[in-house]
Amino acid sequence: MYSQRPHLAGQKYMVLMNSPAVVSPPESPGRPDLVELTMDACKVAKRAASSAIDGLINGSLTALQSVRDCEEKLDDLDRELDQQLASAITRVTPAQARELLACMKLMLDLERVGDLIASFAERASIVKHRLDMDDVALLTKMACLLENMLDQMMWSFKERNVELAIRVLRSDLEIDRMRNLLVVRHTEDSSAFRGQESLHVLSMANAIERAGDHVKNMAEELCHLATGHTVRHLMRDKDKPFEQLFLDWLAKHGQSKR
Repeated sequence: MYSQRPHLAGQKYMVLMNSPAVVSPPESPGRPDLVELTMDACKVAKRAASSAIDGLINGSLTALQSVRDCEEKLDDLDRELDQQLASAITRVTPAQARELLACMKLMLDLERVGDLIASFAERASIVKHRLDMDDVALLTKMACLLENMLDQMMWSFKERNVELAIRVLRSDLEIDRMRNLLVVRHTEDSSAFRGQESLHVLSMANAIERAGDHVKNMAEELCHLATGHTVRHLMRDKDKPFEQLFLDWLAKHGQSKR
C-alpha cells in the first residue's frame, strides 16, 4: 500500500522547510541489537496495521492470523528488550543510555499499538459484513493513516528526522477528526444509533485513535531524543499548534533551516 520510504512531497500536510529537519545523527550504541530490536518492532507494527486493513476490506482470515502473529511478535520483542536493557545500559555513554531509554519507551508504545490493532482486527472479522459501507470507508482511512504514521515513525527513528516526527503528530490530529466524525454520525440523535453495529464501529474507531496516540507519543520521544528538548515544553503559547512551535524553536536555535 505504501512504498518503503514515505514520500514527503505532495502530501496534505507539509512542513515548509528547505531541507529535512535531521537534527543529529544516531548514536552508535554499545548494544546496537537493542536499537535493531526497536526498528524490527516498528516494522512488525506496520505489518499488523496493513494486515488489519486487508482484513477489514476483504474479510481475510489469513490477514487476521497475520495480525495475531504480529501481536505475539511484538510481545516477544518487548520481553527481549526488557531482559537486555538493564545490563546494556550500564556499559554505555550517557548519550547512548538516552538512546536505549528511548528504545524502551518506543517499544512499550509499539507493544500497546499491537494490542489495539489486534482488538480492531478481531472485531472487524466478526462484524465486517454487518457494517455500513460509509463506516467501513472511514475506518479504513483511519487504519491507513495509522499504517503511514508507523512507516514515518520507523524512518524518523532511523534517521533522527524531526520533520517526519512532526508529520506523525499532524496525522494523529486527522485520526482524531475522523473518530469524532464517527462519534457524531452514530450519536447525534436517537435515530442515528444502530444498536450493536454502532457500538462495534465506535469501539473499532477508538482502538485506532488510541493506537494513534501511542505513535504520537513515539514521535514526541523522537523529537526529544534528536534535539534534547520536548515538544510539550513549547505548548505555553496557545496561538500556534505545538508542532509549529517546535519548528520555530529549531529555526531560532539554528538547528533547522526554514
